[in-house]
Amino acid sequence: MAKGPEAFRTISEAAEEVGVAPHVLRFWETRFSVIRPMKRAGGRRFYRPQDVALLRALRILLHDQGRSIRDVQQLSRSEGVRGLAALAAGPEPIRPAEAPPRPPPTETAPEAVPAAASTRGAEEGLRRLAAAREDLLAVKMRLDALLSS
Repeated sequence: MAKGPEAFRTISEAAEEVGVAPHVLRFWETRFSVIRPMKRAGGRRFYRPQDVALLRALRILLHDQGRSIRDVQQLSRSEGVRGLAALAAGPEPIRPAEAPPRPPPTETAPEAVPAAASTRGAEEGLRRLAAAREDLLAVKMRLDALLSS
């Protein structure tokens, strides 16, 4: 007998619904403070329907859209749970390893392309570069501290 849509899910049921392994959900709990399943005696986790929806959004952001854990952590702090769900439902950004598809040759003038469409990709690229720079500076500080000791 299948559970209703409002029923709580065990970790294995939630993992199956989200499309990841149970150990991934336990790992995400350590990285994202917004994931708070109910825990019964003995530490058994039970996920509410809103928890499962949040886990789906995280899977989309991390696995499908290829965002980093740090990026999604920052998004969860700035946008909140609803913001994460909205970003997961939005259009998928271009991954850094992929080149954008070339548009077919047309006879339209370059002025016909909306300016907002051309700046979206540039803003995403700048955001990713800034995050990579922060990561590299943090690594450099750690290395400098290790070498100076």
